[in-house]
Amino acid sequence: MENIVLHKAESRGNANHGWLNAYHSFSFASWYNPDRIQFGALRVLNDDTIAAGMGFGTHPHDNMEIITIPLEGDLAHKDSMGNTEVIKNGDIQVMSAGTGIQHSEFNPNADQQTKLLQIWLFPNKRNVTPRYQQITLDVADRHNKLSQVLSPNADDEGVWIHQDAWFNMGNFDSGVSTEYKIKKEGNGVYAFVLKGNVTINGQELNTRDAVGISGTDVLNIKANTDAEFLLMDVPMNY
Repeated sequence: MENIVLHKAESRGNANHGWLNAYHSFSFASWYNPDRIQFGALRVLNDDTIAAGMGFGTHPHDNMEIITIPLEGDLAHKDSMGNTEVIKNGDIQVMSAGTGIQHSEFNPNADQQTKLLQIWLFPNKRNVTPRYQQITLDVADRHNKLSQVLSPNADDEGVWIHQDAWFNMGNFDSGVSTEYKIKKEGNGVYAFVLKGNVTINGQELNTRDAVGISGTDVLNIKANTDAEFLLMDVPMNY
């Protein structure tokens, strides 16, 4: 039986620290909502704006798959594995924290803010050797169709992680429809609208709204305006 959880943009947690304005789809840091802990293996979806020249100092992670999708501006990354990179809109970055890593993330620009999504998934293997991956995607590939940006398979499109999860991004013109088939039995999809108005399985969503759908095999998606969105196909039991 289809199960739908609707998360309107204004229902998210918000922490504005001045240098960081963060919106939390799920309980995070000082924001706790017992009804909003996770969606299956999806534990964190943070919609962050980082002020010019500011960022997160060095901090640890372990046993989590951490995905960063920059939306605007640049993000300078440095970690204990020796990676020093800058990611920007059109890139996607993943870290398998595994046995433990430390990293920092900063907005390197003095004159513009950085916007990004940071997503955490529980892994399907614990204590793996930490790894880092970053690729540049062709944003044109998602015009009026879904483009895979993440999967469990190293030889598939996009980055890969230690979990049976598939992410797709779409950038649709008004009036365009598509169908998405859920990749694995027992998975659900958490759909997050970056901008515009989209209807998914009868649920109308506006900018920064989200819907979690499980217990079905297929999503019917229609852009009612020009719209951008992210589909996160994740195990409900992991």
